[in-house]
Amino acid sequence: MAPIVFAISLRMQAVCTIFHAMKKIRNTNMLRLLQTADLLKARLAGEFSAVHGLSVNEFFLLMHLDRAAHNRLSRVELARRMHVSASTVTRMAAPMEKLGLLSREVDERDARLSYVVLTKAGKTRLDEASATFSRQADAAFEDRWEKEELEQLSVLLNRFVAGSPANLT
Repeated sequence: MAPIVFAISLRMQAVCTIFHAMKKIRNTNMLRLLQTADLLKARLAGEFSAVHGLSVNEFFLLMHLDRAAHNRLSRVELARRMHVSASTVTRMAAPMEKLGLLSREVDERDARLSYVVLTKAGKTRLDEASATFSRQADAAFEDRWEKEELEQLSVLLNRFVAGSPANLT
C-alpha cells in the first residue's frame, strides 16, 4: 500500500472512531437525561399526590397558567406547551375545575374559543406545591453538586428549552 493511501486510510479510521464515539456519548447522554427525568418525576409524584392532590403534570399545567398573561391559556396552547394533545388537557382540567383550581372563560370576541383559567384556589395550591418542589430540588442537588457545577448544568440544560413555549424557567 502506498504511504499516502495508508495515511488516508488511517485518518479515515480515526474519523470513523471519533464519529462512533460521539454517537455513543450522545445516546448515553440521551438515556441519562430520560432516566433522570423519570427518577425526578417519580420522587415528586408521591409527595405531590399525597400532600397536594396533584400529579406532576397537573403541577406543570398550573405553572403554565400562572406564568401566562391573565393566568389563562387556551386548551390548544396548553397542549402545545405541555407536549400533549388538547384532549389530554381537557381530561386533566376537568377534575381540577371541579375542585375549583381552574375555571373556564369564553373569549369575548369569539365564543368558540375558551380558556383555562387559574383560580385563586389554584394559585394557592400551586404555591404550596412549589414549596414541595423546592424542597425536592434541594434534596436532589445538595449532596452531589457544587455551586459552580449547578450553574454550568443550568446553562447546558437551558440549551434544550431556550425559546420554547414549554420553558418554565
